[in-house]
Amino acid sequence: MLKFMPILLAIAYAVVAYHFSAWRTARELDGRSTELADPKLKALTDRMAAALDLPRIRVNIYEIAPVNGLAAPDGRIFITRGFYDRYKAGEVSAEELASVIAHELGHVALGHSRRRMIDFSGQNAIRAALVMVFARFIPGLGPLIANTLTSLLAARLSRGDEYEADAYAAALLHKAGIGVGPQKSLFTKLESLSGGGGRGMPAWLLSHPKTSERIAALEALEARWTAVES
Repeated sequence: MLKFMPILLAIAYAVVAYHFSAWRTARELDGRSTELADPKLKALTDRMAAALDLPRIRVNIYEIAPVNGLAAPDGRIFITRGFYDRYKAGEVSAEELASVIAHELGHVALGHSRRRMIDFSGQNAIRAALVMVFARFIPGLGPLIANTLTSLLAARLSRGDEYEADAYAAALLHKAGIGVGPQKSLFTKLESLSGGGGRGMPAWLLSHPKTSERIAALEALEARWTAVES
């Protein structure tokens, strides 16, 4: 039993850290956000709500400058002030911003926040086990190798979630009559909107898939839908 104590402690730490992070995030969002009130965007979210048989989709503005969308652990959807400002400046269309909202709805509907807790716990257990193994054979480098391997695993799992949320958003946008076009056009803008974060890094190290691969996945979905409908 003592042999596995580091792994059990790593799992317990991950669970506690996740719940603390969720609580801290909710507090931060409560203090720095308000409900989005934009008639053009509301018309689009109402169409998505109707497609989902929901009375409405509430979207909040998170008062920070970076361009991003966020699905909180409690299920709330946020668009950052930086993203909304780009929309107001005409750099992003209402339909493109609606595709971000649809993507974040996908994270909520598919339970990605809960999955992240399970993954995070598993990754901590794997990290602890790898440290024990590598420390025996490669003293000094064991923790570095273990951290690198678990970081690669976390990035791969995150990319899987992004593909799933993209597919959910595409299906919702298609059903709502908005179409997948705005989702694809936004992907081509994201790197410049976000300041080019991640440029030059290998795709397998990034937490989000490469833009070209995300667009290709959406086009494959569209081709399947066209084949079914024709």
